[in-house]
Amino acid sequence: MSTPAGVTAPSAAPVADTNRSGSRALFAVCAATLLVLMNYTAPVAVLPQTARSLGAGLTTQTWLINAINLGLAATLLVAGSLGDDFGRRRIFRVGLALLAASTVGAAVAPDAGTFIAARVTQGVASAAILAVGLGLLAHTFHTHQGRAHATALWASMIGAGIAVGPLAAAALTALSSWRWLYLLLAALAAVLAATGGRLLAESRAERAARIDVPGVLTLGTALALLLIAVTLGRAGWLRPAVLIPLGLSVLLLAAFVATEARTRAPMLDLALFRRSDFRVATIGALFTGLAALGPSTVLPTLVQRLIGVSALGAAGLAFVWAGASYVVSNQLRHHGTRFAPTRQLALGFALTAAGYLTMLGYAGAHSWARTIPGLLISGAGSGLLNAALARLAVASVPPDRVAMGSGANNTARYVGASLGVAASITVASSLLPAGQTGGFSAHGADAVLLLGSGLAVLGAAAALIRRRATAPALA
Repeated sequence: MSTPAGVTAPSAAPVADTNRSGSRALFAVCAATLLVLMNYTAPVAVLPQTARSLGAGLTTQTWLINAINLGLAATLLVAGSLGDDFGRRRIFRVGLALLAASTVGAAVAPDAGTFIAARVTQGVASAAILAVGLGLLAHTFHTHQGRAHATALWASMIGAGIAVGPLAAAALTALSSWRWLYLLLAALAAVLAATGGRLLAESRAERAARIDVPGVLTLGTALALLLIAVTLGRAGWLRPAVLIPLGLSVLLLAAFVATEARTRAPMLDLALFRRSDFRVATIGALFTGLAALGPSTVLPTLVQRLIGVSALGAAGLAFVWAGASYVVSNQLRHHGTRFAPTRQLALGFALTAAGYLTMLGYAGAHSWARTIPGLLISGAGSGLLNAALARLAVASVPPDRVAMGSGANNTARYVGASLGVAASITVASSLLPAGQTGGFSAHGADAVLLLGSGLAVLGAAAALIRRRATAPALA
């Protein structure tokens, strides 16, 4: 197939790892990833203030956090396929422009429904940026060392965004309003969208472009229904309002698998699951969302509600966790190739579990200080997980499937995060003492930590089971 003007196919000579264009591409992708994660975590430390401003109850508050996960999980795979087909730089810039517009929508939202709709759209925009970002780096950095350096820096931006987002939101809320952070992020996204064309080289896969409409509809609807069921489950799992969307979700997921197996241009090539390293990457991403992102996203709200810490104080605790994640991921730029990513996954999950167990009892003791050691330990684990998954997402797929591989990896991560957030809020709000009819409890806070620890152990076990098959190829 001929390559259109201005588009570089994978067969073209890749950009050298150390030249100026490589540095520009790395800056653009990392800056956009930082903006995405700052947007993602913006409501975490100011959820009570945001909920009061929008008139949101407890169930609706779950959607204030989880709506962006819905947009991410439903569209990451199709965004990756669109990047491979129509050009990764093009989809990257479209994602940034949509992120700017939807973030303005969140800033001016008059009610919870409008805010949730804006957050879902932010998720769609973020999916485009994340899915093709790793693909752009894989095209730019073609040596093993160069890719390890670039993906580790990309992973460190996840930690940096999670660290800075809640802190900036809390600071601006204390000064004026939580809405100002969204306006600032929208402006930065617009600037990056306008300059991205000069910072990035276009790349695409050498195959005809075709949108997998049945795959988009079945997967997107299935994930939306699954999240609805899990979110509503806090009021009772055997109600029709929960069982009907849950059953429909299972049926649609089965239809998605059947559709992808038959179509000539699937948005997820099921043949990738024959590769053991791809299976490890996908399972590892799912458990990272469940165990690392889910409980950690809910923790700042629990600390505010149960201990009385201010929004800025809760953001500071989130900064401790995410700061540790950033430092570890950033250090792996220099040492990442010395360790097999499957070993990094296992160690990351082990540290996550250990950190959570260290924090047990903090709510009952009314002590935010008791969370600090656990936040540092679990944050370091998150840094290992992010760096390992970034390497696996690129290394576990063929060169013309890098955006699809990134999309699959991030889809699993944010599906896990959606389920983890919903499950954590459900657990924290269900174990109430006698006479308490709403809110959270100290027993519920401990149960969230135990849930996260158990899921992290399962994630470590899954990584170790496949280590022998994947470590030699990726070490």
